[in-house]
Amino acid sequence: MNSNNITSFPSRAPHRSLLKALGLTNEELSRPIIGVVSSYSEIIPGHINLDKISEAVKQGVYMAGGTPVMVPSIGVCDGIAMGHIGMKYSLASRELIADSAEVLAKAHAFDALVFIPNCDKIVPGMLMAAARINIPSIFVSGGPMLPGKVNGKDVSLSTLFEAVGSFSSGKISKNELCEIEDNACPGCGSCSGMFTANSMNCVTEALGMSLEGNGTIPAVFAERIRLAKNTGMAVMKLLNKNIKPLDIMTKKAFENALAIDMALGCSTNTVLHMLAIAKEAKVLVTLDTINEISKKTPNLCKLSPSGTHHLVDLYYAGGVYAVLSELGKIIDTSALTATGETLEVNLKSVINKDENVIRKKENAYSQTGGIAVLYGNIAKDGCVVKKSAVAKSMLNFTGNAKVFDSEEDATTAIFGGEIIKGDVVVIRYEGPKGGPGMREMLTPTSAIVGMGLGADVALITDGRFSGATQGAAIGHISPEAMSGGEIAIIENGDKIEIDIENNKIELKVSEEEIKNRLSKLTIKEPKIKEGYLSRYAKLVSSADKGAILS
Repeated sequence: MNSNNITSFPSRAPHRSLLKALGLTNEELSRPIIGVVSSYSEIIPGHINLDKISEAVKQGVYMAGGTPVMVPSIGVCDGIAMGHIGMKYSLASRELIADSAEVLAKAHAFDALVFIPNCDKIVPGMLMAAARINIPSIFVSGGPMLPGKVNGKDVSLSTLFEAVGSFSSGKISKNELCEIEDNACPGCGSCSGMFTANSMNCVTEALGMSLEGNGTIPAVFAERIRLAKNTGMAVMKLLNKNIKPLDIMTKKAFENALAIDMALGCSTNTVLHMLAIAKEAKVLVTLDTINEISKKTPNLCKLSPSGTHHLVDLYYAGGVYAVLSELGKIIDTSALTATGETLEVNLKSVINKDENVIRKKENAYSQTGGIAVLYGNIAKDGCVVKKSAVAKSMLNFTGNAKVFDSEEDATTAIFGGEIIKGDVVVIRYEGPKGGPGMREMLTPTSAIVGMGLGADVALITDGRFSGATQGAAIGHISPEAMSGGEIAIIENGDKIEIDIENNKIELKVSEEEIKNRLSKLTIKEPKIKEGYLSRYAKLVSSADKGAILS
């Protein structure tokens, strides 16, 4: 596939005429045509600056001898979609993004692609598309938001979600809540902590699909514009060398990306996305792969919500490349990258500028990674927890189940004071099929933390969590309730044991009782029976397979 299919003369004179209607000249039509896939919109703070990033990319492409053409992508702001029906569409949008990029690229015979995402599902959706289309491609995000400040302390969106819980329990006043509201998100960019958007942008860098700085250069810095111009020039180098995404997204590249995921303590959503991207790249990555990488990768950073640092602090400390450098032999530096060079070449002269932000391996927060996959009789196919954001007292915890069949019911109970120390909140029928769409549930987890219960209450679900979640929040339980998974037969008062250090989760009920309950189980009716989500629910796989469409 290349632009000769639409520009060769004279057989493609009608096509050329249509392209000239765009204002393109014969000179421009004689050059490679580069699709610039931008998710710019006026509803997402992380995307409001992507018009500037797109223009800078186009300038870079022009400087390197290509003809750039901007095309759109949809996107959902998870923060705005949180806590209502809108969140059901978030994960489901990932497949639409991948499909639409494929359609645009193939229908218009682009020679190469520059992808410009910045938020949760947009980054993985575009990475899936890049692997599927497999023409020379590169990524540049819009960059992270700066943190705000309240009373001299950095604050972010996760601070605000937790503040809602603090306000509900009388710990802060309405004026204090409003002050955090006014300052938590001070400007454009993907929310300032190591939430899903920034996790995926950092993972993209380690995967080799972007230039250095993609994950950490703040959105408002001029350096971000320079990075975009350099990215536009770099895609022409990839085109000239015929380096394609599947040349970069190899097994060793995925292992490097998972290692940075573990070292940074990224969002649990990266697990879903890496499984889905690997499937498109025809690389075998499973939940067991993730545990294997975690066992040998130290957790070197604690960024919000796990700690007090934000993406701007990681930027000043040397960024993703500095973390890769600290990981040493854990990283396979022979991996090819979007610079056209190997990671070994890219990492020359990289140094760690702040050991308070990026710890040395011998001084790591943990000698194992920030994400853990657990297995047990209520998660036979696995479940996921952000280990780095769990209080030490909760790494091994046994509690009493409080069961809810929706996020709304659980949230009402939490704010109503029905959850007490020693409880395990169980939220089910929120999985890929049951949700449908596997909603992120930042509201209940933040409420638990904000009300002072973060070190005393666990939450498990077949749904998922925002990267801004902290505490013993265990998601992606597979099989999900809607597929007849054992989470569907948990009853109020059941004992649930969580052993994160040993990757176990168990319902403390006899096998005979579990079989008896399963024999009587009646699966609930679908919550949505028409439209896109109805189709999505019929086609989507389980979370342990990445919630991909069959």
